[in-house]
Amino acid sequence: MWAEVDLDAVRHNAAWLAALVAPAGLCAVVKAYGYGHGPVRVAEAALAGGASWLAVATVEEGLQLRQAGISEPVLLLSEPLAGAMADVVAAGLTPSLYTGDGLEAACRAVRSFGAGPLPVHLKVDTGMHRVGATPADAEALARTVADRPELHLDGLFTHFAVADEPEDPTTLVQLAQLHEVAGRLRRAGVRPRTVHAANSAGAIAFPAARLDLVRCGVAIYGLAPAPAVAHLCRPLRPAMAVKARVTLVKRVAAGERISYGLRYRCARDSTIATVPMGYADGVARRLGTTGGEVLIGGRRHPIAGTVTMDQLMVDCGDTAVVAGDEAVLLGRQGAEEVGAWEWADRLGTIAYEVVCGISSRVPRDYLPGPTTGRPGR
Repeated sequence: MWAEVDLDAVRHNAAWLAALVAPAGLCAVVKAYGYGHGPVRVAEAALAGGASWLAVATVEEGLQLRQAGISEPVLLLSEPLAGAMADVVAAGLTPSLYTGDGLEAACRAVRSFGAGPLPVHLKVDTGMHRVGATPADAEALARTVADRPELHLDGLFTHFAVADEPEDPTTLVQLAQLHEVAGRLRRAGVRPRTVHAANSAGAIAFPAARLDLVRCGVAIYGLAPAPAVAHLCRPLRPAMAVKARVTLVKRVAAGERISYGLRYRCARDSTIATVPMGYADGVARRLGTTGGEVLIGGRRHPIAGTVTMDQLMVDCGDTAVVAGDEAVLLGRQGAEEVGAWEWADRLGTIAYEVVCGISSRVPRDYLPGPTTGRPGR
C-alpha cells in the first residue's frame, strides 16, 4: 500500500490560487501533516508555486519546517502555550495572540533571548467562537502590543465559520466586524501590516475577503472546500492517490457472506479480492456498508462488507483479477476516479477528514515535483 502525492499538482494549485487572489498574498496551510500529504514536501511545492507564507497549528509543526531548512514566515494559527513561547522566538515563528497571558508569555520569551521585536498576529473572534479575542478585547490587546517594545503587531485576522456556504450572510458579517476593528485601530494610530480573513472557501468564493493575505488549506491539496463551491474549483488538481496491490483472490459461491458480521452476501458466484488496507490505514470501517468502491482493472467494484483493521475485500464479480493487480482506493485508474469527496459523501463527513485520516503507516510516494529553486532557497 502507498499514497502517491503529486507535488506538481500542489505547485499548480498554489500557482492558480496565487493568481486568483493577487495582489493579496497566499499562505499555504500545512498543519495536520500537510492534510495527510506530508508537511515539508508540500510546503516546498506550495512555495515554489507562489505561496509567500506557511501556516501550522502547533509549535512542533512549525519547528519541523524550520528543521527542514524552510525560512519563509510560518504563522501559528493558535496561541502557543506559555511554555512553548521560547521555541517560538528561537525558531522565528509568528505566533497568534488573543489573550493577555499569551501576550505576556511572548514578551518574557523575547526578553529572555534578548531578541528584537517578535512579529505577532492578533486573532479576532468575529463569530465562530472557537479561539480569538472579542472585538473589544482585540482592540485593547492591539494597543498593548503596539506599546510593548518586545512585540510588533504584524497582523490582524479572523476565521470564517461558513464561507463554504456562499448563500449564508454570516461571512460578510464577520468580514465587516474585522474591518470595523481594523478601522478603529487605524484611527488610534495602530496599523497592522497584514489583515487577513479568508480560508480556502473565502478566498475562492468571496473576492472581497481576500484583503492582504489568504490562508488556503484544502485547496492547496486540490480539493474543493465544499460541494457548494466545487464549480469554482475546477482548475484544482487533487494531489493524493491511495493505492495497494491485491494480495489474494478467491472464488466465492453465491449466498456466501463476507467479513466481520457476515453482513455482505454474494448475490452470485463472485471473485473476491483481498486488499491490504483497513481502518488502521484510514479506510473507515463502515465504508463498505455505505457503498464504498475500489478501482481494479479500470472498473469500479464494491467493497464487500466491513472494512477490517488491516484488510478489506472487494467483490469483483466475474472480472479477471490476480494477486498483484493494482487497487486504487482514492485516485484515478483508466477512465474512472474515486475522490475524497465521494468518500466523504458516503461517510457523512468532509474531504478534509478523509485525507487527514490516511494513516502514517501508509508510505508516501512523492511524484516528481519541485523541492528546490523556489525564492529564498
